[in-house]
Amino acid sequence: MATALITGATAGIGHEFADQLASRGHDVVLVARDIERLHGVADELRSRYAVSVEVLPADLSDRDRLQVVAERVADPERPVDLLVNNAGFALRSGFGASSLADEERLLDVLVRAVLVLSHAAVPAMTARGHGAVLNVSSVAGFLAMGTYSAAKSWVTVFTESLAAELAGTGVTATALCPGFTRTEFHERAGLSRPGPGFLWLDTPELVSEALSDVAAGRVLSVPGGQYRAMVGLLRVVPRSLVRSGGLRRPGPTPGRD
Repeated sequence: MATALITGATAGIGHEFADQLASRGHDVVLVARDIERLHGVADELRSRYAVSVEVLPADLSDRDRLQVVAERVADPERPVDLLVNNAGFALRSGFGASSLADEERLLDVLVRAVLVLSHAAVPAMTARGHGAVLNVSSVAGFLAMGTYSAAKSWVTVFTESLAAELAGTGVTATALCPGFTRTEFHERAGLSRPGPGFLWLDTPELVSEALSDVAAGRVLSVPGGQYRAMVGLLRVVPRSLVRSGGLRRPGPTPGRD
């Protein structure tokens, strides 16, 4: 039976990943900051699907706690077959108005945690000859919209590079790039839900499509035809237009845990 480790597993896209993977018979390791919610989700999954559920409380901006998670990912006695780097958050203010501490924490969670956990997973998976890394990025990574956008751009390019390096090893890397998604992400960040209704994705369909793309070994997973078209456009238009804000409305700020 396969084991999946999911960060940011108590809400939004991360919770949906945990639910769908458990429903398919996978054992799961749930990583999040909120201990009470972690145990609540764990009890729910055990009761509903009769799978093994391990909880691992961790604020991924805390390097000591991140290292604990990395050691769990790399543990050869308890192999992790699928790593889902999902944890993330957004800042309400622009770069000039936010504190340096908040900006550093954003990069710690969105970038450094992905780097550290992927680095823990890859040697263990390649040694076994199988496994998958799924990094939750964003359509925002193809735009120029502040630190969040820049961090997600790093996640996407890093995952593409990792996928190329892993070719032929039996291990895959996939970057999931959602757009607007119906979760509690915007409420937790104090953000409104912008854009027309057709831009909004439903979490169950998004996660199901992402898992299908992982199973197929796809490097980029962009759920929703509207966003696949948008990403295709963003890859060919002049960057000066992207920087000017001409393609920001409606802009795909993602909604997730």
